[in-house]
Amino acid sequence: MSQVTESVDVDVPIKVAYDQWTQFESFPEFMEGVESVTQVTDTRSHWKVEVGGVTREFDTEISEQHPEERVAWTTVDGDLKQAGVVTFHKLSDTTTRVTIQMDWAPEGLAEKAGALLGVDDRRVKGDARRFKEFIESRGMPTGGWEGDVPRD
Repeated sequence: MSQVTESVDVDVPIKVAYDQWTQFESFPEFMEGVESVTQVTDTRSHWKVEVGGVTREFDTEISEQHPEERVAWTTVDGDLKQAGVVTFHKLSDTTTRVTIQMDWAPEGLAEKAGALLGVDDRRVKGDARRFKEFIESRGMPTGGWEGDVPRD
């Protein structure tokens, strides 16, 4: 298993940062390699991504979600295995720290080599930076979901 943790401070209130993160269909606007995300239900999404030149599709299920605190997920179907959590920490009324933690199982020689060389770490770091730019330039989320999903 490979793992990455990345934090970014965004100059928006915690509700704005959290609400934007719950808008999974907007992820292609700031996440490298994410071609599309389709919200299937409140807790399930279908993803199409490009990893190491290979297109992969998979479904994720939110395993825990608490408004303005955390969103955790795991893959439940498809050809990419990963799990993660994004947490939101209020630093001030106008600044939020967003921390992304992901675990995944690289498959094939190219993905395993990329993980060893830190390609995945750089991608997540870039995604965090682009999320910051995206939400700060908007100043408001494209939507929001305040549902609570208790941990199983």
